[in-house]
Amino acid sequence: MTAVDFLAQEKVWFEKPRYDDAERRFYEHMNGLSQSTPDVGANSILQDIARARENIQKSLAGLKTALFNRGSGQPSLGRPSQLSTSSGAGDLGELVARIKSLELENHTLHTVVDSLRSALSKLECRVAVLEKPPAAPTPTAPCANGTHVQQQTTGAPIEEDDDDDDDIDLFGSDEEDPEAERIKEQRLKEYAERKAKKPALIAKSSILLDVKPWDDETDMVKLEECVRSVQADGLLWGISKLVPVGYGIQKLQIACVVEDDKVGTDMLEEEITKFEDYVQSVDVAAFNKI
Repeated sequence: MTAVDFLAQEKVWFEKPRYDDAERRFYEHMNGLSQSTPDVGANSILQDIARARENIQKSLAGLKTALFNRGSGQPSLGRPSQLSTSSGAGDLGELVARIKSLELENHTLHTVVDSLRSALSKLECRVAVLEKPPAAPTPTAPCANGTHVQQQTTGAPIEEDDDDDDDIDLFGSDEEDPEAERIKEQRLKEYAERKAKKPALIAKSSILLDVKPWDDETDMVKLEECVRSVQADGLLWGISKLVPVGYGIQKLQIACVVEDDKVGTDMLEEEITKFEDYVQSVDVAAFNKI
């Protein structure tokens, strides 16, 4: 069966677009009479919109003309003149307000300048008085001035103070009292004796040492005997114990008290590590001041 025969047997509407077009024209023709009436109203609305748009354009053109005439100083006619008059009145009121504020500010500035001038004149007067050299006192007859009387009354005590200052010997006289010298030497001697009898403070420290052996076969009793055999002035051995380290090995932890000026940790480590057959290393586990 060929493709043409197949299409011949199918019921296909090949002319549907033509019928759709005819139906569309029919409905348009039927609705043409009913739309004629609303077209009149639509045309009136469009005319109103056009007139409103024209009025707006005219108003804008008149406003531009008024602004241009006000800037160039030429009067305008009709409605633009009214707009320029109202805007000119507003500008005039604003100008008057600004003039008043400027006058007030000017008055305030004048007041400040006047106060500054008066202060400057007072300052100049004071500087002139300070720079003026004092006049030499001239012998005058006593008068009833309160200040002059006060100077005369205060002059006498000043002279008395000068007399008292002359009696004071600030540097001391060359003559010395032998009794005072003897007492001074005796007190110094007693102070030196008391200081010599007072025991001096000895700084001491408590040290905890960790002495480690070579292996688990090391005789720890012999190791402790070797450590305690280290003797020195200012060294005192304390308690000890064995602390397990691992794999059957134990370390000796021993405490001692030393005088800081006589015994140090370096000396202890050096003396203990001399026992090479028993001691592998020496560490300071704790160090506290007493």
